[in-house]
Amino acid sequence: MNTPLLVKCTLAAWLCLASPLLWAGSLPVPIDAKVVDERPALEQERVYPLGGLRKISGRLRVDNKVESRGLVRSVTYELPPERTAREAFNTAREALQAEGGYPLFWCQGRDCGEASLWGNEVFNNARLNGGDEQQAFILLRRSAEESNTLVSLYSVTRGNRRAYLHVEEFVAAAPLGELLPTPATVLHQLRDTGVLDYPDLTAPQPAWVALLGRSLNLDSTLRATLSGSEAERWREQLVAAGVRSARLEVGNAATDGLHLELIR
Repeated sequence: MNTPLLVKCTLAAWLCLASPLLWAGSLPVPIDAKVVDERPALEQERVYPLGGLRKISGRLRVDNKVESRGLVRSVTYELPPERTAREAFNTAREALQAEGGYPLFWCQGRDCGEASLWGNEVFNNARLNGGDEQQAFILLRRSAEESNTLVSLYSVTRGNRRAYLHVEEFVAAAPLGELLPTPATVLHQLRDTGVLDYPDLTAPQPAWVALLGRSLNLDSTLRATLSGSEAERWREQLVAAGVRSARLEVGNAATDGLHLELIR
């Protein structure tokens, strides 16, 4: 083997070992994880909750949901003992968001509701029955030409300390139309990552102005910069929606659409 080729092979091997994720058909794969359930793409009706799950009088209740028909494929991984469910979830989430897209709903622990309902009712997978405090879920919508694709991640740790990550992709058969994140999810993302990216948003849209205004006002101590070609207009309309002007500044980050960054 010649030297340049050897260097390339060595580098590739090092990158695979250093990264906690591999990739399979645009979906994240936790390294060293074992596939315990895999379901190929099938057309079906799919419902994704946009709120914590609970049962009332024997019926599943959720505040809001996405419901559509399309192709669904999924993989469930059992994580190696040295990797936690939270670590696998966060790494997969960050990788998916780096590809483009934004969360519609994001919850952790008891905010997700009953873990047994996620395993049995949402994913129909008994392996995912774990502790209410040991779970996390996120539903992401991809951007641009893939805006009819949703990706969900669900992680949970069972009582026997086995940890699982469930990865699911849904490609809608018909346009999903306008889907807005929950205000709590927007605030969760801003607090956790420090940024919000909406590459498909340019000029302010009333529904998004109202959503971002509600989200920012859930914590009146937060301050943020707005970047993008229409950043000044976004600032004006968010102020009109009730966000104090002192909390918003116009930034200069190079971005597609709208970019918000937390001022720490």
